[in-house]
Amino acid sequence: MTIQYEPIGIIHTPFTDLQGMPIQPTADAAAQGTVEIFPQFQAGLKDLEGFSHIILLYHFHKSQGYRLQVVPYLDTREHGVFATRAPKRPNQIGLSIVRLLGIEQGRLQIEQIDVLDGTPLLDIKPFVPDFQSCEDVRTGWLEEVKGRLATTTSDNRFTDLEHVD
Repeated sequence: MTIQYEPIGIIHTPFTDLQGMPIQPTADAAAQGTVEIFPQFQAGLKDLEGFSHIILLYHFHKSQGYRLQVVPYLDTREHGVFATRAPKRPNQIGLSIVRLLGIEQGRLQIEQIDVLDGTPLLDIKPFVPDFQSCEDVRTGWLEEVKGRLATTTSDNRFTDLEHVD
């Protein structure tokens, strides 16, 4: 089976290098960016301005290959890739929930962004708390590393292309 996606836009951010980039949107809440929606998809933005937050689904365009066991940014131990948000995945799909500041001429002004500049955008969905409400949440191995998010940034641990599972 072959699955193909067509980007609907490009995410523009101040992060031109993986080194030092925030690893999650809340790690740098003030980080702002712009999402450029291609003209043929701009009609799909109708009524989006009424939402304070949106979910961006994107392609990790600088990630090649994957590992089924990774050492994530917030830990020094190996975990299964599906127990992390690491970019070296069988399908290089990322997601971020960001604050929508405004929309003008097919460009979304956003903040709380943790994405590399030039990242291809696959889809946008509105964030609806009533749809995402979870009770009795467990966060697995992340319980042990609480408090490290604000001081941890991206490094080069996912840039080597030599080892692919």
